[in-house]
Amino acid sequence: MTTVGFIGLGSMGMPMANNLLAKGFAVQGFDVRGDSVAALASRGARTAASAAAAAAGADALVLMVVNAAQAEQALFADGALEALPDGSAVILMATCPPGAVAALAARVEAAGRRFVDAPVSGGVVGAVAGTLSIMAAAPAAVVERLRPVLAAMGDKVFHVGERPGQGATVKTVNQLLCGVHIAVVAEAFALAAKVGVDLDILLEIMSGSAASSWMLKDRGPRMLQADPGITSAVDIFVKDLGIVLEAGRDTKAALPLAAVAHQMFLAASGRGEGAMDDSQVIRSYHALNGTGQAAEPIGNPGQTG
Repeated sequence: MTTVGFIGLGSMGMPMANNLLAKGFAVQGFDVRGDSVAALASRGARTAASAAAAAAGADALVLMVVNAAQAEQALFADGALEALPDGSAVILMATCPPGAVAALAARVEAAGRRFVDAPVSGGVVGAVAGTLSIMAAAPAAVVERLRPVLAAMGDKVFHVGERPGQGATVKTVNQLLCGVHIAVVAEAFALAAKVGVDLDILLEIMSGSAASSWMLKDRGPRMLQADPGITSAVDIFVKDLGIVLEAGRDTKAALPLAAVAHQMFLAASGRGEGAMDDSQVIRSYHALNGTGQAAEPIGNPGQTG
C-alpha cells in the first residue's frame, strides 16, 4: 500500500488526506473545487484533474464525499472505478444509508475491486489530529490489508463486521445517539429558561451530576452563546438523522425519539439556520416556547457535510 487516491477534500477530507501524506503515502487528490486540489498539491500530493485521475494506479481509493449519490457519481459516472486497478480497494468513509452502501459495494465487487465500508466519527477536530474512530466493515483480510491506510487517518480502527453496510449501521447508531443527546439538552435548557433559571448555573450543576453527558459538556456552553463557532452544522444532523430514519424504515425499527429530534433540527434549518452550529437547534425550542434571543437567519445555507 503506497498510493492512495482521495476524492472529497472538504473540511474533513482535507486534513485526512494531509495525514496520509504525513504518514508517507503518495496521495493523488481530487475535489470539484480546484483550490482544494491546489492546496493539497502544495503539501506534496499529486494533482488529479478528475475522479478517474485520482483513482488511476492507486492501491486504495478513499471517498470522503457528501453522500451516497456523490460516491456513485464519482465511481461510475466519472470513471473512478474503471480507472482503479483490478484488486485495489474502494474505502467509503462518508456517512451514508446502510442499504445504499451495500448496493454500492455489490457493484464495486462485481467489477473486481474490493470495498470497505468505513465511516468515521470525531468531526473536524479528529480529522485534523488523526484521532478519528473508524468503523470498518469488510472481510477481515481486506481490513487488515488496508489497516495502515486507515490508521493514518484514525487512531481507533474497529472491525465491526464482514459485510458492507454494517459499518454504516454502526455510524447510524452513533448519529442517532448524538442527535438525540443534543436535542434533549436543548429541550432541558428550554424548560429551565421558561421559568427564568440561569442557564450558566444550570449547565454547571448538570455537568457534575448524573444527568451529565459528553454532548451536554460540549454543546451546552455553545447553546448559551448567541453565535458560536461552527464545529458541526445543523444541516449535518438534518441529513444524518434522515439517514437514521431511513435505516429504521428499512429494518422496520421504530425510532420515535430520533424522529422528534430530526424535526427540531429540520425546523432550525427551515428558518435559515442550517449552516449554524448544531447546538443552535436550541433556537427551535426557543421559538416554540417564546424564550431566548433568536438571531437573524444567516441566509440560504449551502450543502454542509
